[in-house]
Amino acid sequence: MEKYSYKDFALNKSFNLGVVTLSEQEIIDYAKLNDPLEFHTNKEVAMKSIFKGLVSSGSQILNTFHVRSWVKMFGESILCGLEINNWKLLKPVYANQAIKGKVTIAFFKPNPEKKHCVITWHYEFADEKSGELVQKLDITVMHKMDQVSF
Repeated sequence: MEKYSYKDFALNKSFNLGVVTLSEQEIIDYAKLNDPLEFHTNKEVAMKSIFKGLVSSGSQILNTFHVRSWVKMFGESILCGLEINNWKLLKPVYANQAIKGKVTIAFFKPNPEKKHCVITWHYEFADEKSGELVQKLDITVMHKMDQVSF
């Protein structure tokens, strides 16, 4: 996975996070630790729910893309997270559904004197086949500016 440096950051620039497909077992295992509701952990209950199938916890897609892609691309530059806003869970994410991820720099404020910048990353997660958004959110992070490459 490609890593980016401060010189690659620009307002409205987008970065592809790839595609994630969660298996039934990944959904169940994550839910048992983080969101143990039966429509996440029990296929029979999930089939009788409003979802008519096993669905991931709302946070699982973000967490999975964060660990598998975003941290590898930008993680070495992180000073701290500042806030999460406007998190919209638009559609359920089912087992074996391919989801593509993208982040776009929605706000970019460099502070060269303090050698950091504040970036609001706008995340979009969409069904790979239909293109329909399943989630979107904004995360604001403080990044180091002195990294040559990360």
